[in-house]
Amino acid sequence: MHALRQSSLFPGLSGELEIPKPVNVASVPQRSPFRYPGGKTWFVPTFRHWLEDKYPKPSILVEPFAGGGIITLTALFENLVEKAVMVELDEEIAAVWKSIIRGDAEWLANRVLTFDLTKESVIRELKKRPNTQREKAFQTILKNRTFHGGILAKGSGFLKYGENGKGIHSRWYPGTLAKRLLNLKHIANRIDFRCDDGLKVMREFATNRAAVFFIDPPYTAGGKKAGKRLYKHYDLDHEQLFTLVETLKGDFLMTYDNAEEVKRMARIHGFEMRLIPMTNTHHATMEELVIGKDLSWMDGSPAVHEPEAEYVTRIIKKDGQKNRSRGTQRKSAAPLSFVDWDKI
Repeated sequence: MHALRQSSLFPGLSGELEIPKPVNVASVPQRSPFRYPGGKTWFVPTFRHWLEDKYPKPSILVEPFAGGGIITLTALFENLVEKAVMVELDEEIAAVWKSIIRGDAEWLANRVLTFDLTKESVIRELKKRPNTQREKAFQTILKNRTFHGGILAKGSGFLKYGENGKGIHSRWYPGTLAKRLLNLKHIANRIDFRCDDGLKVMREFATNRAAVFFIDPPYTAGGKKAGKRLYKHYDLDHEQLFTLVETLKGDFLMTYDNAEEVKRMARIHGFEMRLIPMTNTHHATMEELVIGKDLSWMDGSPAVHEPEAEYVTRIIKKDGQKNRSRGTQRKSAAPLSFVDWDKI
């Protein structure tokens, strides 16, 4: 990963701090048949680093908000875990994963290869009422590949201009899509897919110390609107999620937008946070939060510092009486430090 250099918070101790640049997603193996809004292809190198250092190797990965599934697929193709539980509440997306797991990947690949893509042919196909799960899966792939941003939520529509003015052909790569679908046959028997509530499935595995969790919920905490626009099932009790995560016996990584409400919940539940850069769909560099129990392995990434907090001062009056008042001075709480103070 390319890095910028910045003066350290502790110049006398650690020299210079390297700030990572966003991951070039073209360098990451593309496993998923979806182009998923809010997808985590850019996070794959960080996720890989997290799991590669674990000993013994986790037996199972639980992904309660699977979506396009790139994290689970990476873990299985690279043998970072033995099995995975994928959970997705959206019935259209679920139809694709169920069809692949139940042996219809080859049928889907053939439909993709033989479909003559025009706006008119897509409209005709989407007007049909699917009689089987695999037909519904193919319609979902069509929508995902021809709708703006791959968004399946209500209100989304066809790409107008797309890449180089190609319109709906911009993200329709029949040969590539067919290859990805056929490759998934090699790991399908290692996936336990659930069209279910993610929190419910997390509770099922909460006491399993051999399980690890990758948690990428809809970004709707603190009044954020992105999740409402991108997903059908965006409604989530984020406080309930954090409370549940605190009970997990296995390790976890959680990704969130860099929102104050999210950071507040992470602090309350005693989690560590790091900032990681990513590039959004408009090619702007942004920072997202990575939350976990122990993120010392991410000390190359910026820590999230505690906000300045007011503290109480005691004023001693000349007559000897003590008067407690809230001072106007402010004191910064200890940061989530890059430095192991026990070794200094």
